[in-house]
Amino acid sequence: MKAAVIVFPGSNCDRDAICALRDHTTPDVYRVWHRDTSLPKVDLVFIPGGFSYGDYLRSGAVAARSPIMSAIKDHAERGGLVAGICNGFQVLTEARLLPGALMRNAGLKFVCKSVDLVVENTQTPFSSAYEGQPATTIPVAHHDGNFFADDQVLDRMEGEGQVVFRYVQNPNGSARNIAGIINDKGNVLGMMPHPERAVDPLTGETGGLPFFESLAGAFS
Repeated sequence: MKAAVIVFPGSNCDRDAICALRDHTTPDVYRVWHRDTSLPKVDLVFIPGGFSYGDYLRSGAVAARSPIMSAIKDHAERGGLVAGICNGFQVLTEARLLPGALMRNAGLKFVCKSVDLVVENTQTPFSSAYEGQPATTIPVAHHDGNFFADDQVLDRMEGEGQVVFRYVQNPNGSARNIAGIINDKGNVLGMMPHPERAVDPLTGETGGLPFFESLAGAFS
């Protein structure tokens, strides 16, 4: 398995993502600048958290129009895996690779803390290692993490198993406590919690480790 981590102006979790991928998923990880127009030959594209373009206009809106996004869309259409974490989730919704939108937190405050999650769907390349572990704890750090979609879209997502992670106690007002979703093909995931920050006992949490183990298992 080979992976690419996309870097935008304002990304701040790219190094964490690279370390987590190299330690727990694959040693073959490339850093790709947002102005590049092509991807190396990879199986996974990882869009990390941060504040791309300073979150101007809307979070992820400018990054979603970067040159590299055309290659990412082509990769997803071919069935390649794409994971967007926090700001990466926002980028994926703005690029229409995922449904819905991420709005300001309901309390209009930045939320930074560990949260408990229910793992709703373990039949995905991003969550299979959570099988038998129905709950986990992963930190969040966001101001615009309030997931919104209309009831028709939400009902369809629920019915098709597109909700992968759900908050136990909703920190941001997200519709139906949604913390992470996949597209209808099951190869593109977005989530607000940061699994790359919870992979090492030395940092106090390992709730994100099965996320990276799932990706490794998808190509074993």
